Amino acid sequence: MDLSPLQQLTAYLDSLVPPRPPELAAMEAEAAETEFPIIGPAAGQFCYLITRLSGARRVFELGSGFGYSTAWFARAVRENGGGEVHHVVWDEELSRRSRRHLAALGLDDLVRYTVGEAVEVLRQADGPFDLIFSDIDKEGYPDSLPVIEDKLIPGGILMVDNMLWRGRVFDDGDRSPATEGVRELTRRVTADPRWTVMIVPIRDGLLVARR
Repeated sequence: MDLSPLQQLTAYLDSLVPPRPPELAAMEAEAAETEFPIIGPAAGQFCYLITRLSGARRVFELGSGFGYSTAWFARAVRENGGGEVHHVVWDEELSRRSRRHLAALGLDDLVRYTVGEAVEVLRQADGPFDLIFSDIDKEGYPDSLPVIEDKLIPGGILMVDNMLWRGRVFDDGDRSPATEGVRELTRRVTADPRWTVMIVPIRDGLLVARR
């Protein structure tokens, strides 16, 4: 089957990522087999790179899945001298799966696990954080921003996934809550002079902003 240009680009970028530890590769295979959405190798490497470049040692994830993105952040935090990565999901089973994977990767000591609604967990967390990563329900993106701003250090990094939303942001007829949530967060961050921001078109679009 011929690949579309976007599929070719994704495959090419993924091919440039250095070999991963066996457990991380197994997580990629598990996601492919079960069709579980993960950020994938290229976006994972990009998250790792931004974390290393920023020197972040306290990272908070809003929506963490079964720990794939957590692993990339935790690897970088360890190389930054140690710290903590907050893994937050609604589901107890996802949290248990994450613990198994991250323990197998030798990263469990860096991760703080919480089961609950991610924005509320962040609101109650003992901040501030050097880097906050968001991958929650897209309709919740705009309302999460004030909480993120309150918990991020001056000069801290915000990363948000799915900012191209599979091309739906380009469809003027799509007024669904999820699509409008992505658009509104984009508008708020790019219009606010306190943020320096760009959307990087890796996978489904990663917003990277410095406060």
